[in-house]
Amino acid sequence: MTETSLVELTVTSSRLLPAGAEIPAHRHRGNQIVYASHGVLAVDTDAGSWVAPASSAIWVPAGVLHGHRAYGVTAFHTVALERRANPLRLAEPTVLEVSPLLREVLIAYTASDSDRRRARLRPVLMDELRPSPQPALWLPTPRDSRLAAVCGLLAGNPADQRSLATLARAAGVGQRTLTRLFAEEFGMSFPQWRTQLRLHLALRLLAEGQSVTATGHRCGWSSTSAFVDVFHRHMGYTPGGRAPR
Repeated sequence: MTETSLVELTVTSSRLLPAGAEIPAHRHRGNQIVYASHGVLAVDTDAGSWVAPASSAIWVPAGVLHGHRAYGVTAFHTVALERRANPLRLAEPTVLEVSPLLREVLIAYTASDSDRRRARLRPVLMDELRPSPQPALWLPTPRDSRLAAVCGLLAGNPADQRSLATLARAAGVGQRTLTRLFAEEFGMSFPQWRTQLRLHLALRLLAEGQSVTATGHRCGWSSTSAFVDVFHRHMGYTPGGRAPR
């Protein structure tokens, strides 16, 4: 990522972002929780990209370079925390599970301009923080140039159905080498990574108003039912519904 601005102080705020709005790469001295109570928010870092529907928030540790992008009209909430306020001891960006209680606390906390009200809400907010069990919300960035070449072939067209062997030949690298790199760098297999790539695109397209059928087709699933099944298995809700709130 290219740093375009430096924000030394994290800000607690709540605002509406238009579809496609971007916040350039920056970093904070303190920790930050970012949450979209409506729409889908992407957080990009050098380590990868996270997407967060309304069932999830993202923890951004102090000092981490990151940028944001809104998919669909997005209600954007940010919580500013001191560097020492890190109850989960998180050193890297992490998806947080947003329970119904945490959702309401996040909205109330970021909408309030009363220090006294925030002081009453903060213990509940901190006590409700939990890592999300949805690893598909993170898409890691490849470091090895050979792995990056193959990932780049699919990033522009996640519906590409070519096998790893075919992609390896196109990138001029051995299939066994790629298999090893996916495991070493991402901790997952090529099919698992491709599914996450497609889910990331699906979340963005659905937030922008695309139909379930059109989204599944564009992302490369063989049928709408196959798309619905995979989406539900990874996200915990159907693509035609809404993220749990």
